[in-house]
Amino acid sequence: MVHVLSSRTLLRPTDPERSRTFYGEALGLAVYREFGTGPERGTVYFLGGGFLEVSGRSETPPAPGLQLWLQVADVRAAHDEVVERGVEVVREPVKEPWGLIEMWIADPDGVRIAVVEVPADHPLRYRP
Repeated sequence: MVHVLSSRTLLRPTDPERSRTFYGEALGLAVYREFGTGPERGTVYFLGGGFLEVSGRSETPPAPGLQLWLQVADVRAAHDEVVERGVEVVREPVKEPWGLIEMWIADPDGVRIAVVEVPADHPLRYRP
């Protein structure tokens, strides 16, 4: 296996400025770095243990199977924050049968984003 030093998800939106506004302002993701100039310039956001790069432009939205999974400490607080910032919630926070609390939102191109809270008693929090 190749020794991977870093990774990131590359997103080529149909409207880069709209997507930068969504990820940077509506979701409040911190900027790791920016590069280039003009409307197709690149912005790389911190995404927990990884990165999300919004750069370039695509004539078509990303593939419908592309989804992001964002873990937060408190999904209900995250819900209140994104609603206050004008983000449309696709599905309200719900405790799933598998024990995670999930809310779904979508970016301006329709990329579905799971916002997930792992409760303290969930098996993902410890190794049996």
